Amino acid sequence: MRASGVLLPVSSLSSKYGIGCFSKEAYQFVDFLKKNGQSYWQILPLGQTSYGDSPYQSFSTFAGNPYFISLEELIRKGLLKKKDCDAADFGKDPADVDYGKMYRVRYRLLKKAFQLFYDIKDTEFVKFLAFQEREADWLYDYALFMALKDYFKGKSWVEWPDDIRLRQPEALKKYEEQLKEQILFYEYLQFEFFSQWEQLKSYANKQGVKIIGDIPIYVALDSADAWAQPELFQFDEDCKPTAVAGCPPDGFSATGQLWGNPLYNWEYHKHTQYAWWIRRVGACYQMYDVIRIDHFRGFDEYYSIPAEDQTAEFGKWEKGPGLGLFDALNKALGDLDVIVEDLGYITDSVRELVRAVGFPNMKVLEFAFDARDSSGPRDYLPYNYDKNCVVYTGTHDNETLRGWLDSIPKADYGMIERYLGRRVEDKEEMVAEVIRLAQASSANLCIIPMQDYLVLDNKARINEPSTLGKNWRWRLLPNQLTPQAGLLMKKLTKTYGRMPVQTARVKESEKPAEEDIEKPAKQSVSDEASNQMEQGSGKEIQKSVSDEAVNQTEQSSGKEIQKSVSDEAVNQTKQSGEKAADETAKSDEKSAAKTILEDLEKVAAEAVEKDFGRAAEVVGKDFGRAAAAAGKAISRAAGAALEKVSDKVADKAAEFAAGKSAGKDGRKDSEKKAERK
Repeated sequence: MRASGVLLPVSSLSSKYGIGCFSKEAYQFVDFLKKNGQSYWQILPLGQTSYGDSPYQSFSTFAGNPYFISLEELIRKGLLKKKDCDAADFGKDPADVDYGKMYRVRYRLLKKAFQLFYDIKDTEFVKFLAFQEREADWLYDYALFMALKDYFKGKSWVEWPDDIRLRQPEALKKYEEQLKEQILFYEYLQFEFFSQWEQLKSYANKQGVKIIGDIPIYVALDSADAWAQPELFQFDEDCKPTAVAGCPPDGFSATGQLWGNPLYNWEYHKHTQYAWWIRRVGACYQMYDVIRIDHFRGFDEYYSIPAEDQTAEFGKWEKGPGLGLFDALNKALGDLDVIVEDLGYITDSVRELVRAVGFPNMKVLEFAFDARDSSGPRDYLPYNYDKNCVVYTGTHDNETLRGWLDSIPKADYGMIERYLGRRVEDKEEMVAEVIRLAQASSANLCIIPMQDYLVLDNKARINEPSTLGKNWRWRLLPNQLTPQAGLLMKKLTKTYGRMPVQTARVKESEKPAEEDIEKPAKQSVSDEASNQMEQGSGKEIQKSVSDEAVNQTEQSSGKEIQKSVSDEAVNQTKQSGEKAADETAKSDEKSAAKTILEDLEKVAAEAVEKDFGRAAEVVGKDFGRAAAAAGKAISRAAGAALEKVSDKVADKAAEFAAGKSAGKDGRKDSEKKAERK
């Protein structure tokens, strides 16, 4: 089935406290995706980042990033005070993540929350104990590892004293007792992280939005995985790596890329029937609906660099586990929903492995238009796609589409124009045309980075490989996800047959409660729609209706939607409208306008609940009747209000009075239609 989605890291969400997290803005982003016809939200790895802040270098392959814990949720639970969070310095730029300040401030606040949580020991603490037991395979080793890193002032475990570096029993017992509270603190952070993430993922799924997660092929050397289970890796008897991962020299780097990740001992994994990999991938499917496997070619062949080397120049290719690993995963976990990252230099044997596993691979349009590379058009131009692939304009490692168009040679830009069959001088227009190529392609799934829909330049780039200090920092600005920003997204998704089947709405109660904090946008009649009705603007209600109703509203230019609805819905609306008019007439003149507006909103909300797909039709058809029935009362209210309320309210009342005649015409039309029916 054809579908589309958006790539946006959690860290790049707008938020109040320094970094995107599982706060109300994440729920609003899900609402934004659903409203604009998107079926997938692709994110980057959720693991706890280490030095360099890359989500692909994590302290644990199983643990989540504590930065993503919503402080607003902890405030709601009474574990933090809002004034303490507001006073914390997370940085001044709302479009940037300041990881230095994040590290210094965020953990101090999280520690406060933990101490109160531990002291109270309420029903949540019982859930915490169950979480400890359920995740015991990895949780305790991770928490001990992090407590030890704090104790040794952040040093890598390879620099710890030999007794604890080599996990001698006496040393383990000593530090477990000495660091008991700090171990509990890190276990609590994981409990809170997974509690909040599961709630967000559940909300997204109920909205019809699936989560595409990202699993790095390698783990970091400085990680709980490498320290606690050295047998998984190519280590010597002293638990030090003999070889590390990277990429060979190429046109972008004369000395190659030295990643430094420990390489797997594939013979050991094969001997254990890939038990650790089954556990790892199984944990990913608890977190995500689909997983993208980074650097998939490493399962066919991997580049091995001697551990003592300072560059990647003298590495060599070694055979990976191949199809055997995926046979074991399928046998243990069933059919896998996987996206293969097979970008870069790809050999025939890698292509054969991709075909054998049957997973969709990636196509990137920025790679298709390179006059210097003959393989680009062959692999990445849309006419060469089969359906079993995922098309992107670019990935987190690429320039934004607008930034790329600004930087490519004229010859490459000319290639795009020839493919389109016309000249496109305006760069913003060209961004939309390249997105159109992706959406129009035969690929079953189309994923577009959020920056490209917003036509942002390279200031919004997520990562530039082989550089440090400026990556993983970009964030959306507050209110940047405007309705206009979703217009192109929705239009192209619908035009090229990628709209999802309409799903049921999620009740407001299923979102996280935030008593003192602004809640995620409701999907019933919005406050904005209510204000539009109050101002008499004549605009149709555009939120929480079916896509067909929205399109009809946009095309009608304020005319009544003329489709018939069920007798039950009409009668319900008629009765509610008449009741609204009667009650308003009895109210005093000061509140008459306000009362009718509230009742009209109630009418719309009830109609939405009763018949979601036809709500816009009901509101459009019967709004005139209700307004006409209340016309006299509103006229009286307008006269009194002109003297007693603000100019803004007076203007609103006058506008409603002016709309009286239009309401009468709407009533007559409705009566005639009813008689004909």
